[in-house]
Amino acid sequence: MSLSFPVRFCPSCGTALIQRPLFGKERSTCPSCGWIYFEDPKVAAAVLVEQDEHVLLVQRVNEPGAGLWTLPAGFVDAHEDPASAAERECLEETGLTVKVTRLLGIIAGREHPAGADMVIAYRAEICGGQLQAGDDARAAAFFPRHALPPLAFHATRVILGLEKAPLFEG
Repeated sequence: MSLSFPVRFCPSCGTALIQRPLFGKERSTCPSCGWIYFEDPKVAAAVLVEQDEHVLLVQRVNEPGAGLWTLPAGFVDAHEDPASAAERECLEETGLTVKVTRLLGIIAGREHPAGADMVIAYRAEICGGQLQAGDDARAAAFFPRHALPPLAFHATRVILGLEKAPLFEG
């Protein structure tokens, strides 16, 4: 996989990096000071919120999947607890304050170049707030499981039990 933002110079000494086989793959390394670039995985957190047998979904504004629906989710920031990230993303996208109640599982595999390498899925309960689309959501609504709108991502379909995939359950 190619880097989205290739690192070309050493952040320690400024020397141009070279490719060397290290730890089982080609890695960008500094020939001067020995610094090695290790690309960190992108991690997202999602929440499954159900109320009266309806599932909370948000309609995406941005590509990929603009206009399609997904669970409230987003990237985990550095040093952020993934469960807190899931709660934060739900508030930003839906206006609802939620409390994570349990880990559902982890779905591995990047679906698109700007996506996460893993999605940590949680079940959550509503604590407050008012349902309204926010942040990068065009709309936010509850849907009965038998009448779901078109869904954006494989990970969403796996979490909802509509598709099979390796789900490392919590």
